[in-house]
Amino acid sequence: MSQLPIHFFSEDVPFTLKQKLKVRNWIHRTITSEGYKLGELSFIFASDEYVLNINREYLKHDTYTDIITFDNSEEENRITGDIFISIERIRENSAKFKVNETDELHRVMIHGTLHLLGYPDKGKEAKSIMTGKENHYLALRDF
Repeated sequence: MSQLPIHFFSEDVPFTLKQKLKVRNWIHRTITSEGYKLGELSFIFASDEYVLNINREYLKHDTYTDIITFDNSEEENRITGDIFISIERIRENSAKFKVNETDELHRVMIHGTLHLLGYPDKGKEAKSIMTGKENHYLALRDF
């Protein structure tokens, strides 16, 4: 099988994702189990400032955030997108929520993927559904 079109980049932070192949397969299984096909997906790991600048420029939000997801899909039921993740936020949130950094990173990665699959997280009910989906797919990791 050729490599899945899920890419990992680092911008202005020294970060290398561990177990890339297993993460790719897990993300791909999530996408297909939701009835979608994978177009191309890029995860960009960056600093707080890098993600803040994207938030200001593209979303007009002047706040730090752990993740920003851009949906570049052009075909129905085929997801394509760019997911920017602040490594600093991941580290801070893992300490705050008393979870390990890898689990927090995977939660945020699947969160962005779920956004591309059409799941919102604004409002109590939507947040509850999103958290349930995150927990479901995190439990399906085989690594």
